[in-house]
Amino acid sequence: MGVAVLSGAQRLVIGGGKRLSGELEVQGAKNSILPLLSGTVLCRGESVLHNCPHLTDADAACRILNCLGCKCKREQNSISINSEQLVNTDVPLELMREMRSSIVFLGAILGRAGHCRLSFPGGCELGPRPIDLHILALRKMGVDIKEEHGYLDCNAPKGIRGAHISLSIPSVGATENIILAAVTAKGNTEINNAAREPEIVDLAAFLNKCGAKITGAGTGTIIIEGVPKLGGAQHSVIPDRIVAATYLCCAAITRGELLLKNADFNHISAVIPAFEQMGCSIYTYGKDRIYINASKNLRAPHKIITSVHPGFPTDAQPMIMALASTLKGTTVFVETIFDNRFRHAQELSRLGAKISVDNRVAVVEGVERLTGADLEATDLRGGAALVTAALFAEGTSTITGISHIDRGYDDLVGNLRKIGADIENK
Repeated sequence: MGVAVLSGAQRLVIGGGKRLSGELEVQGAKNSILPLLSGTVLCRGESVLHNCPHLTDADAACRILNCLGCKCKREQNSISINSEQLVNTDVPLELMREMRSSIVFLGAILGRAGHCRLSFPGGCELGPRPIDLHILALRKMGVDIKEEHGYLDCNAPKGIRGAHISLSIPSVGATENIILAAVTAKGNTEINNAAREPEIVDLAAFLNKCGAKITGAGTGTIIIEGVPKLGGAQHSVIPDRIVAATYLCCAAITRGELLLKNADFNHISAVIPAFEQMGCSIYTYGKDRIYINASKNLRAPHKIITSVHPGFPTDAQPMIMALASTLKGTTVFVETIFDNRFRHAQELSRLGAKISVDNRVAVVEGVERLTGADLEATDLRGGAALVTAALFAEGTSTITGISHIDRGYDDLVGNLRKIGADIENK
């Protein structure tokens, strides 16, 4: 297996003030490749996934597959997975801890074997947290789940059965786990208030190629007709919409221009109005190209409110905040998805940004200049926001904690250098 490009680096060193210009190709979606890899557990035979990004999270998912008895092989941007033999249904704690979204393997292993044992990522006791939605749904499908000492012991003694499930919130992870468990269940499953993200549509498309019968993906109601078994298939991962938004922010904050290839405009349609409000020129070419040109006289958008798809994605909020901190005017950010999604604000302030945070609301007053500083990334998108801001800041910035960035960006350093950034890993 290949490893992510930044894995050996300890920090990023960025010299700001360089105008970015050029072309970049958007990688495959991190939030799609992980459920797709887990979905191959259900397939008796070989599957090949194309357009797979080189990410530490993808590497971790492949290690889990190998532990289960599947055989993974990467050749450049394609991963082949032979799941003919499943010899293990327990995922060790150390593997679960490598990837926060590893819980997506729960539905797949149950769907294939009818039982599994794995820990909650991080190994903590389960409390009132979003994973409760996964557990409640699977119990409705006939799965006996015991929670103790940070582990889930799951068994379906009479097999998994279809059920009518209404989610209290449109959780992406819960929707994925229900789909994975339901495709080979007895009877039909209906998910109401299902997540509508493009990654859900991508997972359903792959599973349908493998012989599943899933309709309604991308809408609030998904219906899965259980089938006896799935075979392997070839599938190309959709472009990463958050990576696309990140590169658009990097171009805009340096008042540059950029052409993105292998990008889906429809997937980031909720983000585009923010760039237009700023005064950026943004166009689409054909089915998969997006062009942005940012002038020097940009202005701050008035309000950004995150929401579930098709609303403004919470994952794009940190990079937009970094950009807004350099624009004339004031932007109010309202975070409706996560309680603690403004951790990057304090680090941006070290660069000179003026940001005040009150619970789930952040007010950003744009400034004319930022200055380089020593920064620490504490999460994936927060780390991307620091990179974005450092590209604008005068002088040199260093960013530690870049293992978080490795989780979601394939060769971020190399790509930014291609379009003129002064950035290196050390």
